[in-house]
Amino acid sequence: MGLAVPHLLTLFLFFSLICFSPILADSDFEGFEDADDIDEDLDSSLPLTTTRPSQTLLTATATSQPEPVPDPSDPVPDSEPASSTTDSPKPSSTSFEYWDEDEFEGLPQDQPQQPPLTVTENATPSPDSDLKPSTDPKQPAEGSSRSYTVEIACGGFLIVFIINYFTGKRMNENLALAWAAKFATKDTIFDKNFSLLGVGEGEGDDSPLLLKEGQNVFKFYASGRRCCQGLLATMELKSRHDLISSIFNLVVPISRDEISFEVYMNDDAMDHVVFAVAKKKAAKAMQKEVPDLQKFTTIVSPPTGRKWVADDLAVISESKEVAGDLITEAVLDQVFGEKAFQKFGKGFMYMHFSDQHPGPTHKKMLLFKYALPDANSMADMTRLVALIPYYIDLIGRYKLSSQCRPDPKQKQPDQRLLKRHTKNSKTLGKKLCKERRQRGKN
Repeated sequence: MGLAVPHLLTLFLFFSLICFSPILADSDFEGFEDADDIDEDLDSSLPLTTTRPSQTLLTATATSQPEPVPDPSDPVPDSEPASSTTDSPKPSSTSFEYWDEDEFEGLPQDQPQQPPLTVTENATPSPDSDLKPSTDPKQPAEGSSRSYTVEIACGGFLIVFIINYFTGKRMNENLALAWAAKFATKDTIFDKNFSLLGVGEGEGDDSPLLLKEGQNVFKFYASGRRCCQGLLATMELKSRHDLISSIFNLVVPISRDEISFEVYMNDDAMDHVVFAVAKKKAAKAMQKEVPDLQKFTTIVSPPTGRKWVADDLAVISESKEVAGDLITEAVLDQVFGEKAFQKFGKGFMYMHFSDQHPGPTHKKMLLFKYALPDANSMADMTRLVALIPYYIDLIGRYKLSSQCRPDPKQKQPDQRLLKRHTKNSKTLGKKLCKERRQRGKN
């Protein structure tokens, strides 16, 4: 038994060497390493589980293409650094240099996926990139989506309004100056009939002839003549400086350039006269609306046996005698006759003389109102302007006859009788009402 134990140990060692010798020999073959090293390399370089590739954003400054996941079959050199934009683990330095594809079949391989690109609003594609954003030619650009029609219209209206303002203002000034140059300068009608023109104190004063009270209102004053205290002319022109009024006047031409004259007569130079001449349509309106004409006058019918005003005109007076005295032959030949009115009376509107004028300051006044012609045609109203000094002298000399004057001795109705009659009528009316109420109750 003592010799058998050593022999058994010898045999056991011999069989052990024979069994493990192939394994030791195989570990020295090329392309294989220890099992621990292989497991460590597999864990570090080749992920067996699928991982989501990181997404890259295309920003306004630069764009970058995502690097595809390397194929396990391709060797990776030790000198190539890993990408800094991905969060995947770095491959080990000991890559699969001795990889045998036939030995490990059936291993899952990750296919590189194209990450989705999200384009920001201010993104600019890289010149190296082949990606082109899809554009629809039918859709308008984002910058031109807003409409500026309202802003353009408002700006254009403002420009036209400013141009029209200065242009219309200049036209009104030229029209007023043209009238003043024709009738209020040296050796003209007003210069020959009035000693003081304008608001100055004398001939040496450089004050202007016209006073501008608005862009379309101008006034002229003259004084220094017998029978009257003075004359005030007011020009009311079209509102050419106002674009809205100009457009409205083109559509509905109701306004025109007008001039009115107010002559303030002396109290002792004008007798009791209420008289007017106007076109027929305006004469009817004046006779109904003007207080003194409504109270004292009527429309005078044309007299027989003498010349009278044109058919377009109507005379309003308190008597035919006053109308015949104020419509003279000279006036008919110059302005109010049939032929003269067609030629020289186009701008005539009305004239109104009254010693009972409803104004607060002056009671005895002569009123003339004409339509102004163009600046180049001021000579057409020369005869109309000449009527003003003519009628100042005529009214200043005119005296009513005894037949036209009211008789101061004429008996007036007794006011006491009128009051008594009114009181009796009211008392009788109350009695009748009471009787009717009693009958109704019964």
